[in-house]
Amino acid sequence: MAKELAKERFAKLAAQLEIPVLMAPMFLVSGPELVLEGCKAGVIGAFPLANARTLEDLERWMDRIVKELAAAREQNPDKRIGPWAVNLAVHRTNARLEEEKALIRKYQPPIVVTSLGSPDVVAGLVHEYGGLVFADVVNLKFAKKAAERGADGLILVCAGAGGHGGLLNPFAFMRAVREFWDGITILAGCISGGRDIAAARMLGADLVSMGTRFIAARESLASEDYRNMLIESTAEDILYTDVFSGVPGNYLIPSIRKAGLDPERLPDKESFNWSRNHEQGPKPWKNIWSAGQGVGAIKRVQPVAELIEELKREYRSLQPPAV
Repeated sequence: MAKELAKERFAKLAAQLEIPVLMAPMFLVSGPELVLEGCKAGVIGAFPLANARTLEDLERWMDRIVKELAAAREQNPDKRIGPWAVNLAVHRTNARLEEEKALIRKYQPPIVVTSLGSPDVVAGLVHEYGGLVFADVVNLKFAKKAAERGADGLILVCAGAGGHGGLLNPFAFMRAVREFWDGITILAGCISGGRDIAAARMLGADLVSMGTRFIAARESLASEDYRNMLIESTAEDILYTDVFSGVPGNYLIPSIRKAGLDPERLPDKESFNWSRNHEQGPKPWKNIWSAGQGVGAIKRVQPVAELIEELKREYRSLQPPAV
């Protein structure tokens, strides 16, 4: 799709937002309650399609989101209610890929975030009904590929991001991407407050993707132990490793220790294949929890609406500092 058309469609979606925030779709954390409360508070709510255990569950989630957001807009026609989004894993290992694409066609989420593969797997379908495709990218190689293969927006997953994060500094990543890309750009990684959102906008980002801060939200699927660990953790409690999933990512050191592992003496990914040992022992994401380096901003469990209200106040109150 032409960048001009993508920008037009994005402008219409952005007009529905209170602040330029995409709630990152987080594995085993983001569910329909989190999405709905985020959208109703004026940001983009998103969830990974893989979070629904069955296709029947997934259809129920998508049907509920569509109906509840339509009702909210009808009841509050003057209120900004954000669009919803889904995350589709386009890798060949996704056994439900075709069925998930069929549900995307049926329920037409305004934004589809692709990961672990090329956005062209779903771009044509999404563009047909007027939606946008954003691609998660962790380096320049993947950013260029996504830009060439149907992405309308690039989510630059920078150093310190929760889950599968990259290693590039946001200043460097944004500058390098802007040399070949003038489309929609979303910045991700350590964005935890209104000041961070404003800083990302100063760098030229159209949106930010914020994940870790929402794990501790009351409406997330995270356990109470996970939430409490986030509250007690700081940036020094984050370990970047490829052991747990084969792809480098950031994890909470206390959760690694709780799983009976020594974070300083982890096996390498070749000698211990976690995917083959998933039936017993600690499981990535379920027992070994992800978080980004912005975890220190989490001080308490709170409702999504309250959290977003705090972000709005801080973001809107900022004035450029004196020289």
